[in-house]
Amino acid sequence: MTVTATSVDESDRLRPRPAPAPWGARLMRLAPAVAAALAGLLLYVSFPPRTLSWLALPAFAVLGWVLRGRGWKAALGLGYLFGLGFLLPLLVWTGVEVGPVPWVALVAVEALFVALVGAGIAVVSKLPAWPVWAAAVWIAGEAARARVPFNGFPWGKVAFGQADGVFLPLAAVGGTPVLGFAVVLCGFGLCEAVRLAVEGRRTRVLRRPAAVVALLSVAVPVAGALAARSLVSDEAEDGTATVAVIQGNVPRSGLEFNAQRRAVLDYHARETLRLAADVKAGRVARPDFVLWPENSSDIDPFDYPDARLVIDSAAKAVGVPVSVGSVVERDGRLLNEQILWDPVKGPVQTYDKRQIQPFGEYLPLRSLLGAINENWTSMVRQDFSRGTEPGVFDIDGTKVGLATCYEAAFDWAVRDTVTHGAQLISVPSNNATFDRSEMTYQQLAMSRIRAVEHSRAVTVPVTSGVSAVIMPDGRITQRTGMFVPAHLVQKVPLRSSRTPATELGILPEMALVLLAAGGLGWAITAGVRGRRAEDA
Repeated sequence: MTVTATSVDESDRLRPRPAPAPWGARLMRLAPAVAAALAGLLLYVSFPPRTLSWLALPAFAVLGWVLRGRGWKAALGLGYLFGLGFLLPLLVWTGVEVGPVPWVALVAVEALFVALVGAGIAVVSKLPAWPVWAAAVWIAGEAARARVPFNGFPWGKVAFGQADGVFLPLAAVGGTPVLGFAVVLCGFGLCEAVRLAVEGRRTRVLRRPAAVVALLSVAVPVAGALAARSLVSDEAEDGTATVAVIQGNVPRSGLEFNAQRRAVLDYHARETLRLAADVKAGRVARPDFVLWPENSSDIDPFDYPDARLVIDSAAKAVGVPVSVGSVVERDGRLLNEQILWDPVKGPVQTYDKRQIQPFGEYLPLRSLLGAINENWTSMVRQDFSRGTEPGVFDIDGTKVGLATCYEAAFDWAVRDTVTHGAQLISVPSNNATFDRSEMTYQQLAMSRIRAVEHSRAVTVPVTSGVSAVIMPDGRITQRTGMFVPAHLVQKVPLRSSRTPATELGILPEMALVLLAAGGLGWAITAGVRGRRAEDA
């Protein structure tokens, strides 16, 4: 009998086809993806301005549940969804004035790091004590993100969401890496504890070693944070200083702020004159020095006599040195500079910002971006140059460390002011470009973490707010509103002792990266051996 093509097609048509999967089964397949994105969103909700830092624990518990036991390819996609859920809302302020394209592009790139971390977590999740290895992999991902591309973008480190949390004292132990590791470990430990409890109820068998690891993964970070409270102190080891913080405000928010440089300078000078009047009337104590924000004088006082006169008059009126944030051009280099202005001698010390912001203060890939959209290159007409020396002003014997705005996100940029003798830290900033977004609160939380990390009081003068004074234990004692002129006067403790975090520097982060590498190497090697055994 000859079988024709027609008869074969007919038999295929008549053969029973499998029934389509029920809607419930289809939705269950989507559950891990939805859970990953929602867990990322939950991590975002744990960040300022909300005081819900504890939500980071269930966020990582859900992430652990989603990734545990997955293949690395599936985990890559689930990690990317977690990254999008977290970073899209966290960084929405980056598109306030320039539109959604840069915001989405930034998030798309940064979420790639989270995707790789997701794959790494899935790989180590097959190991004994997997929460420890997985938490180390997360911190290794943060370490990479803080360095590349374009010298890194550490915004969104888990530690920066913990300014109001129980784990905060751990910042004094090992900085942001140890603080973040503790939070992530506790979340993954919570995941493992719940998983073992559910499994135990179903099988009536408790795997004791795994249960002990899960319990310790939750208990040790909490116990460590409680023990680390002894490292946090407001004691005035070297006396006190009375500090004045000036918030002059700006004529209007957004990118147009920079077109009104003289108005911004005048606003800060005017608020300093109000401070001088309050001091004369006895309403506030006389400060030892005054701190202006970044960009408070974008008119170079070394080149423009009128700007020099305005600053000089304000310093003379208050009668104490004033640290002024300016933009200066020197030897053909554009610098974001802090200038210490003495009421008698004029400018006596300077600090040039070292960690400048890509796409804000300099433009990588300028020719490529210009070919895509000329408006993007016009926003940064001239690239800023980097400073080379740590910023520590000696103001009549008081050592004030300087980390200008974006630098507060980088561990090294704050630490080396303390290792060079800073007794308190100032973070002069300009957030006017980002309107009333959450950006200013996210950055303020970073300064609170830095206060505890190095056991130093931190002042945060901001052009448009929120300006604040922070004690070495991370408490905000005074703060301003947004887009209002204001000044704060506060006596703060001066300290010279160093926390373990200050002494150890990058070592805790390196140890955690090596731990992650060891876990990944072990898991990959074990997987290869297992496949060879199966083939044999």
